[in-house]
Amino acid sequence: MKKTKISKRESNLKYIRKNWQLYLFFLFPAFILTLIFKYFPIGGILMAFNDYNPRLGLLGSPFVGMENFVRFTSSPDFLIYLLNTLKLSVYGLLWGFPIPIILALLLNRINSKRIKKNIQLVLYAPNFISVIVLCGMIFIFLSPIGPVNRIMGTDINFMTIPAAFRPIYIASGIWQGAGWASIMYTAALSNASQELTEAAVIDGANVLQQIWHVDIPAIKSIIVIQFILQAGNIMSLGFEKAYALQTSMNIPASEIIPTYVYKQGLQMGDYSFSTAVGLFNSVINVILLVMVNKIVEHFNEGEGL
Repeated sequence: MKKTKISKRESNLKYIRKNWQLYLFFLFPAFILTLIFKYFPIGGILMAFNDYNPRLGLLGSPFVGMENFVRFTSSPDFLIYLLNTLKLSVYGLLWGFPIPIILALLLNRINSKRIKKNIQLVLYAPNFISVIVLCGMIFIFLSPIGPVNRIMGTDINFMTIPAAFRPIYIASGIWQGAGWASIMYTAALSNASQELTEAAVIDGANVLQQIWHVDIPAIKSIIVIQFILQAGNIMSLGFEKAYALQTSMNIPASEIIPTYVYKQGLQMGDYSFSTAVGLFNSVINVILLVMVNKIVEHFNEGEGL
């Protein structure tokens, strides 16, 4: 077996050496685009440590060190923005993470392929609605004359209530993305051992016992990886949806770090300060990712990312 593996590797290497122009032709554009859009912008991090002036340029602007970071962390609104971001992310993770797993487990129990495909079509469709269109739908449905108020017999403008912003944001996110996120778990469940399921049925296991002892172990590794990645991105809320759902009345709950960065950078023109806030956000994300990975490794027999 080892000899055959070595011979296959050698033959593959020979083929690559012989046809290196073909690989270069296909990989070079992707390599250039990755450099332009992923690596070259990293140099902009220097802006966070400068008092950036567009006329002087990135290297010519005066160096101010950690002044922008101190300015943000000492701001009276710092804790408000940080807590708003954490609350949206943590609550979204706690409520949204189990839903795709539950959907995949339920879909796996449907024997009829036709019914299963129709249900999957309904579940996957919201993912293809753009964020802005989704926000427009939310404003229409929750307006004082919208369907929700008509059913309830009220005329409440939910989008002006700060306490309603988080449930609306999280619930709409679950509705839009849970079905699509369940694809990964559904694919993993297709590899679950049918022999174990049949043995469990013979032993008298009910549906819940089959799910707990057969289905969940089959997708355990996927669940762990997805949890680590989502928990590590707690601070990486996209600003589009929060900004689109934001009104002058719900700002106490809807103003998060990404929307604050957008306003400071593009609306106020304070590029150095907004870069520092964005960098602070990214550093917190990396720290959380490492911490969650270590915690999961401790409780999951050393298995993590």
